Order: sequence, then structure tokens, then C-alpha cells
Amino acid sequence: MFRFKFFTFLVLIIFLSSCSKDVAKENLIKEKSLELQVIEAYREGMEAFEGGDVLYAAKKFNEAEILFPQGELAPKAALMAAYSYYTQDYYGDAIAELERFIKIYPFHKNLQYAYYLLAICYYEQIVDEKKDLQSIINAKKNFQVILDKYPNTEYAIDADFKLDLINDILAAKEMYIGLYYFDKKKWIPAINRFREIIDNYDTTIYAEEALHRLVEVHYTLGLIDEAEKYAQLLGYNYQSSKWYENSYSLFNKNYKKRKKERLKTYKKKSDGILKKFKSLIEWDG
Repeated sequence: MFRFKFFTFLVLIIFLSSCSKDVAKENLIKEKSLELQVIEAYREGMEAFEGGDVLYAAKKFNEAEILFPQGELAPKAALMAAYSYYTQDYYGDAIAELERFIKIYPFHKNLQYAYYLLAICYYEQIVDEKKDLQSIINAKKNFQVILDKYPNTEYAIDADFKLDLINDILAAKEMYIGLYYFDKKKWIPAINRFREIIDNYDTTIYAEEALHRLVEVHYTLGLIDEAEKYAQLLGYNYQSSKWYENSYSLFNKNYKKRKKERLKTYKKKSDGILKKFKSLIEWDG
């Protein structure tokens, strides 16, 4: 009886082992079949992309990723789907694909490119900073990610350049609103806008004008000490600027008149020197 049970047990082991091998073999065949399907879908996607049918291309790239998400081609297919949408300005679809890529493949070697393309998708949607800030904010956030995480890459160079442009745009918006309040004599909101430029966009082309406007507002309000403080900052950083000259003239009412007189005197002296020099080199013949 014992021998029979033992024999039965051996048969069972052999049977299960055989089944296990058959299942493994079947799974391998299925996996190979899937890989072939993935390659075919990816190939069709590339052909459609090169032919200009980006929507069909994106569909095939998505198919390639879904068929075998753990395969080597899956992240490449996901990025190609995003890029396909981007090339024809389907920014919403491209952004959705890129955000999904960043979430699913957080350690992929091309993650830096995904962040860069995401930032570009937002950046290229900037139309009117006075009406729509969201694209600007999102572009700035993702360009900053590149500078923080990938500072020594080619993407960081362009990100840094575009961040400067974005900051100019944001500073221009603050200046536009500040001048509106200034014209309406709403001094506190105007001050807040000009200070925003000084505090957060001091490297932009609007910083010197913002300092002058702060001088102007505080001088108008009779807050001379505050006006002088901003005038000193302006003079220290932008002494050759026209805005410094404008601020200086506020404290020296006859400054422009005296400047014209000095220029007039200088011109007379220059003319006299030129005449004298001319007489020295003229040849009587």
C-alpha cells in the first residue's frame, strides 16, 4: 500500500513538472508573440508618423505600450505618442501623455526629455500674459525642474534662457498693472506691483523702471525718505539709466534746465575748439 502511494506521488510530481514546463513554454511563446505584436505596432506608428498622420501614429504607439508595458519598447512608445501629438500642436494630448510618462517611468533615462517637452508644450501656449497665466506658471515650474534636477544637460541651457524670457513676461504684466494703478492714483496697489518686480524679477529689464516708479510714488505721497531709499538703489545699480535721471530730476527740479544749459555751453566750447584747431591746420597756400 505504501509503495502504491509513493508511486502515485512520483507520478503526480512528474505530471506537475511536465505541466509546469508546458505552461512555461506556452508563456514563453505568448511573450514572444506579444513582443512581435509590439514591434509591429511600433513600426506602424513610425511609418504613420513619418507620413504625417500623427493621430494614427500616437494610437499605434499607445497600442505598442499597452501590449507589453514591461517591455523595453513601452517607454519609448509612450514618449513617441507624446511627441507625435506635440508636432501638430495637440498640446493637451501631448501634456497628458508626458505627465503619465513621468508618473509611470520615474527613473527612466529619458525623464529629463519628458520634463523638457512638457515645459515646451506649456511655453508654446503662452499668448497673452495679461489674460492667461496658467501656461506661463506651468512652463516656469517644469523648466525649473530641469535646472534643479538636470543642471548639466543641454536641456538646462535652453531652460535657463526660456526662464529669463518668462520672467520678463511676468515682470511686464506686473508693470502693466502697476502703471494702471499709478494712473488711477491708487498708490498702495501700484506700490505692491512695483515691489513685486523688485522682489521677484530683479534681473529683468523692468527692474530699473520699477525702482523709479517707487521713487515717484513715494515722492508724490510726501514720503521723501522712502523715495530717497529707492533712488539710492536705482543710482547704485543703474546709474547710467534714463530712469535714474528721471528720479534724480524729481529731487532737483532745475536739473533738466541746468543740463540743457550745460550742453549748450559745452557745444559753444566745442565749436570754439574746433574753429581754433581748423585755423591751425589750414594751409594758406
